[in-house]
Amino acid sequence: MAPTSSVRFPEESAAYRTARDKLLAAEIELRARVEEVAALRRALPPGGAVVEDYVFEEGAVDAGGAETVRHVKLSELFMIPDASLVVYSFMYGPAMEKACPMCTAMLDGLDGTAPHAAQRINLVVVAKSPLARIRAFARERGWRNLRLLSSAGNRYNRDYHGESADGSQMPFLNVFTRRSGVTRHAYATEMLYVPAAPGQNGRHVDPIWPLWNLFDFTPEGRGSDWYPRLEYPAQPAP
Repeated sequence: MAPTSSVRFPEESAAYRTARDKLLAAEIELRARVEEVAALRRALPPGGAVVEDYVFEEGAVDAGGAETVRHVKLSELFMIPDASLVVYSFMYGPAMEKACPMCTAMLDGLDGTAPHAAQRINLVVVAKSPLARIRAFARERGWRNLRLLSSAGNRYNRDYHGESADGSQMPFLNVFTRRSGVTRHAYATEMLYVPAAPGQNGRHVDPIWPLWNLFDFTPEGRGSDWYPRLEYPAQPAP
């Protein structure tokens, strides 16, 4: 029997209810498929060992308000020892005049999610720009919770596909595990590098980016000509 809902809305037509029940069946099927794909991710065999313990730069503000810089190895990013490490490569390279607006919009949301994520996983954001430039941009955006690292002094971006051969920065997410002192690659959003169907772009990090999923609820959908910006015109006061 096809799934039905007991919910009804004022003045809805029979045609609407018939179409909505058909959509409900598709949504339930999609939910099951999402769970199936997540199970396939979890069932992946161990990935390749990370042969270089990459050294990143990380900043902090000391008690006197001065900025400090320290070096941190990839292996030291496992603050929760047995939990996965999720590394997002942020498109903000030294040759870029401005940070990527798409990455920025996604990270605006992830900054709010980060404290919750930190209860279960290790999460960092890596960019190729010098650390001072990354931190200045973070202050401008009001980011308070993201752990931001500079990969300006290592090959992490190139080795793990956050950078193309010509030095262009790519928006890529990698997952690592660490067991018995060995760091291994576990998963990456490789769909970025697979030719996309027309109008779909990469969509490789959509699961962590609520913006597009929010648009999917609406009759307007995602559209084909709108993308996030770094700034928007000021809205009139209510």
